[in-house]
Amino acid sequence: MYETLTFTGGVHKSEEFKELIEDLGGFILQENIQQMELVLNMAVPLEDVDKVEEKANELLAKISIAPMAGSEIAIVSPTLARHHLPHAACDISEYLREFGAKDNMLGLARGDGKGTSGITEEEKDLINEHDIAIFSLGSFENCIKEKAFLYDDIDIPVIVTGAPDIPVEELPGADAYVGGLGRIPRRLRRGPDVRALDKLVETCEKILNDKKREMALDPPLVPSIVVKNAIENQVREIKDVFSPAPVTSQLDGVRVKLNYDDYADVISNVIIDDKKLSELAEIKKSFMYDYILVKINSESSLVENSN
Repeated sequence: MYETLTFTGGVHKSEEFKELIEDLGGFILQENIQQMELVLNMAVPLEDVDKVEEKANELLAKISIAPMAGSEIAIVSPTLARHHLPHAACDISEYLREFGAKDNMLGLARGDGKGTSGITEEEKDLINEHDIAIFSLGSFENCIKEKAFLYDDIDIPVIVTGAPDIPVEELPGADAYVGGLGRIPRRLRRGPDVRALDKLVETCEKILNDKKREMALDPPLVPSIVVKNAIENQVREIKDVFSPAPVTSQLDGVRVKLNYDDYADVISNVIIDDKKLSELAEIKKSFMYDYILVKINSESSLVENSN
């Protein structure tokens, strides 16, 4: 088992830290450099966490547990057009990234208004490719309740945000609701705003941990971070991708930011433990820019296939 951690520290001697992660059999999930500060999201074996913390202390850096690292979250707004601006979606996205999340913002095509807003089947399929969906709604209780049809048949866990306090039982299809995050004409920098964002982070972490415990009952054949590492090492075209996180980890797979029609066979032939990836996972076309979506089969699939 692996623990996901975030390293925050200086760039100086950071190569020593990366080498340690590699020596321990860990993986770097994402790397960001902001001026002279380095932020690394990583996964390391549970038994080696103390060694990582010791090295971080030596480099005067900070190590924190990052339950959201290695997951992909969809932040959905009825529209990203003027009607729903200013909205909290951008600040939600920025805040979640500080805790290791990889998130994507989606604006629905039907747009504004409780009478005209809607969601297409393709949009649902795209949202379902993620680990969690956060629906960033507005400031009016009645409007939020009437828009429950946007997510009531989404297959992944759904968190709804809005300004008023609403019992989650009144929002069919929602797994959690976080208030205090409606349409606000400024950045979310004040005390109540930050507390609401912290509550959202706490809710995301709880849902992800619950999902991990559920998956542990029937785990993937290989961890997604192992698949990510294998693709990065064996597919040279990954180095030519300019998008952030060209191989994005999910709880049960990865998203590869290469065109499906051109590279599906290449990804299928990636070798992990003497087996082709196509023997371990389902490889299909993503609804996001025709990328490649890899969903790893669970251990129970071996029993089903043998029958």
